[in-house]
Amino acid sequence: MYHRMANELILCVDDEAHILELLTFNLEATGYRVVTTANGEDALTVCQHDRPALILLDLMLPGIDGVEVCRRLKSQTNTQDIPIIMLTAKGDEVDKILGLELGADDYITKPFSVRELVARVKALLRRAATQNDDEGILHVGSITIDPSNYEAHRNGEKLSLTLKEFELLKLLVISRGKVLTRDFLLDRIWGYEFYGETRTVDVHIRHIRQKLGDDAHYIETIRGVGYKFNDKQDNRA
Repeated sequence: MYHRMANELILCVDDEAHILELLTFNLEATGYRVVTTANGEDALTVCQHDRPALILLDLMLPGIDGVEVCRRLKSQTNTQDIPIIMLTAKGDEVDKILGLELGADDYITKPFSVRELVARVKALLRRAATQNDDEGILHVGSITIDPSNYEAHRNGEKLSLTLKEFELLKLLVISRGKVLTRDFLLDRIWGYEFYGETRTVDVHIRHIRQKLGDDAHYIETIRGVGYKFNDKQDNRA
């Protein structure tokens, strides 16, 4: 059950009833509409019929776990752009990185601060909504970025990028020739302090490079600092 509001629909997936009640109360109080499920199967069904604006997804679920739900959503064109925040009761970094590698946009560890979680939800939705800006189309070699339609192409073929991957690639291209530190990228793309988890940037950069194929060499690693989009580089490292 959820109260219908004019704002975005948030899907909360967790098998703990008190967590769902906590999330529902605070998100609805903030102005969001909320729908909840206690398992991965129902979450996938909701996404196909109601397409939420954002998903809060618990890692440990009965049946299909959160990692598999995330993988399925990110592999389907009609759901791959939905921002996902993974919820985990474990402090194991492996689980966090695994979720991010599958395309999750963020994670938060239980027990979490409700204020922090709501702030992260707002930040993700705000950044997703501002993708349709009035920036012109960017061209670098065989890569084309269309910010107004949230699309990137390589040799005329659309790249299947997650929200964060697209934002990272666009920022690197806009700032081409400049070295961007990991901390700067975390602040600009994630919109808040990520508590030193700079590996998050590395995971997303690795995925972008894989999708760029032979053009991956444009993204140059500046050891110990960050990354630079080097469109003047001819050597493919």
